Amino acid sequence: MLIIEHLKAMTFSDAENQIADYLIKHPHELDQLTTQNLANFTHTNPNSVIRLAKKLGFDGWTSLRTEYQKEWQYLNSHFNVIDANIPFDNKDDVITIMHKLAQLEQNTISDTVSLVERDALVKARTLLLEANQIIVFASLTNANIATDFITKMRRIGMPVTLSSEFDISVYEAYNASPDTCGLIISYTGENATYIHCGKFLKEKDAKILSLTNMGDNQIARMSDCNLSITTRERLYSKIGNFTSNTSIIYLLDLLYSVVFAANYQKNLDHLIQIGQAYDGRKTTNALIEEAGSLAGKPAYEVLE
Repeated sequence: MLIIEHLKAMTFSDAENQIADYLIKHPHELDQLTTQNLANFTHTNPNSVIRLAKKLGFDGWTSLRTEYQKEWQYLNSHFNVIDANIPFDNKDDVITIMHKLAQLEQNTISDTVSLVERDALVKARTLLLEANQIIVFASLTNANIATDFITKMRRIGMPVTLSSEFDISVYEAYNASPDTCGLIISYTGENATYIHCGKFLKEKDAKILSLTNMGDNQIARMSDCNLSITTRERLYSKIGNFTSNTSIIYLLDLLYSVVFAANYQKNLDHLIQIGQAYDGRKTTNALIEEAGSLAGKPAYEVLE
């Protein structure tokens, strides 16, 4: 849940409600605002400000202000023109739809990048590189998306498997070991089965890397590292999972790329060697044709 949603939904004292109402209405005016300033503007006292911050899970006003400003800036950037839920309407022709979807995808990538912090990305890479077993916990569309990530990772020798069936997922989490990294993909961050999986992973001292929405959620809280999916779509009142899918694809491509780059030349040489030894696809397009005597030969001839 986002901070602004907590401010609207939680039960506060009268003084705290005064402060919450001010924060909801004036998020753009909080820069450098001190505890005393806020208390003066809301006709309350500094202790009420601190109590509100702690009820929201922060150690004080400064940390609440920092995170709330980051959230407000995020929610007011990148998607000012195209609606992530209804990016086109019934009056748009096919070319207009084409351009709107292109803009939506570009916005989504920029939006996702704005949510990725360097330290978190470095931590995510470390978790993957140090694991002797990586299990991706994803269901339905997310599982389909994760398949490409798993294929790329396995091509460079990374031990990655997919657990997409809920009944099997719990068993695999329970059978994890300290050298396991569970990669949990959940847009809501509240998937009940994957919360159970996360608890088992924690009990087994395994590591958890998660991709969830940017708000407060159970899966993100139990993770050793969390990367945020662009958080613009409602759960079902939308034309399609355009932005969440694009964001997940980008984040998985990013994870693969930083892992690849850790042993760049070794991995590149390895992929080229595999291609030379096995890939016998034919093409009449000079732009994509590979040089060398093996190009264009059937795979069975190459392997012989």
